[in-house]
Amino acid sequence: MPALVMLVLGLWRLDRGGMWRDEAVSFQVGRRTVPQIWHLLHDVDAVHGLYYLLLHAVLAVHPGEVVLRLPSVCAAAGTAALVAALGSRLVRPRAGLWAGLLYAVTPMAGHYAQEGRSYALVAAGATAATLLFVRAVPSGSWWPYGVVLALTCWLHEFAVLLLLAHAVSLALARAGGRVWRGWGCAAAAVVLALLPMVLVSRGQSAQLAWLRAPTAETAGGLLRKFLGPADSVYWVCVALACLGLLRLVGRRGELTCAGVALPVAVVPPLVLMLVSQASPLYVDRYVLYALSGAPLLVACGAERVAGAVERLRPGGRGARCRLPDSRALALLGVAAVALSVFHQFPLLRADREPGARADDLGAVSRAAGRRLGEGDAVMFVPAAMRNVALTYPRPFRGTRDVLRVAGAAKSGTLYGREAGVAELRRRLARLDRVWVVGDRRLLGARWVPRDPVERAKVTVLWQQFAGREETVRGVATVRLYVRPVSGWPPSAPPRPGRR
Repeated sequence: MPALVMLVLGLWRLDRGGMWRDEAVSFQVGRRTVPQIWHLLHDVDAVHGLYYLLLHAVLAVHPGEVVLRLPSVCAAAGTAALVAALGSRLVRPRAGLWAGLLYAVTPMAGHYAQEGRSYALVAAGATAATLLFVRAVPSGSWWPYGVVLALTCWLHEFAVLLLLAHAVSLALARAGGRVWRGWGCAAAAVVLALLPMVLVSRGQSAQLAWLRAPTAETAGGLLRKFLGPADSVYWVCVALACLGLLRLVGRRGELTCAGVALPVAVVPPLVLMLVSQASPLYVDRYVLYALSGAPLLVACGAERVAGAVERLRPGGRGARCRLPDSRALALLGVAAVALSVFHQFPLLRADREPGARADDLGAVSRAAGRRLGEGDAVMFVPAAMRNVALTYPRPFRGTRDVLRVAGAAKSGTLYGREAGVAELRRRLARLDRVWVVGDRRLLGARWVPRDPVERAKVTVLWQQFAGREETVRGVATVRLYVRPVSGWPPSAPPRPGRR
């Protein structure tokens, strides 16, 4: 049932009519040949290499937005089922049912179920590894756990923080030496398997230069996303999660539900936030896999309440009719989850709108299609805005990309290679008009990147051109720049900013 509910919510309005920038990267890289993908990974996005290869096979069936997102939908449905399996094993089947359903209706889970990125797959792999971890503690069979977690880490290297969460679970269980040795061998194998990825991705760390150190508000926001953004849902879940923590430590060698769920939910985000105080690395989607611990804690607390109700039932027939039996309690829990969907439905519906993402490249491409004509000169500011033309090429057919010197796939880059500063100035000097697809914050001098080519673009536009027609879609704009008549006073170029 949890997998079915997650599948329905994941498929609901899956075709939003446009991809945002990260999905667009997945789409255009996944459509390259395997040698071209391999060429790209040497310089950028090595951390997503395995996912791009998976998408290459998926998009070979049909290159479209819905197909791009289907692996994430299926992975999210699998995660809901795995959360239910964990709850069933650690507590009892009805608690597993509640936990799986809670995961399925959490807006954060639904958000990433509808994104063409690797995070839902990472969550599925991490939850599967946690289930195998729980099974390995009594059985001693650690190799399936090591293999699944190693593959998950190759989908995203920050999944390795799950090892720390499992170590905390073993400490809370007061596991014996045999268990620690088995887990330690599996953990060492995972780390060794991940080392090549770590070495390559360290050289590509400039991709994360836009991140900022997380704050206490960041942590509070993540807790809200884990337990429910709506106040009415959030506070009930907080109360139930606190009840679930009452049995954090069980008998010696025994893994409790709270002893597994709490470290999974807390340790990876906490460690990444602490590390990010020195070197910012934290984004909530990087720890999506930690979400699985939250519904387990809530379901564990709900099970304690249900158990108390069952113990209150006297033996008399009349009294038994006044209090619900075990099956009725299970259905009451399902009804409570359905009620949480009712309270959060506006959030779920809004999340399926194109405006719920950082940008909508489909809307930008449609705006460009209404403005651009055959032979028009086009410039992208910054170069990453070329993602629009790479993902939705039809509106740009017949136009001239005035600064591109090499295509994205051929050059092994995400957006292609552009002319240097001197050549840029020569090419723009020959133009009387140019269409710019750009970030309006950059064009408005709210910030100027340190990259000399991007700075030169903005400087030339400010000094030699004047903006005319404009269409804005979020932070993106499609704007015509025209060289004014002689005697136009040039604008002072914007001063370099921090970005």
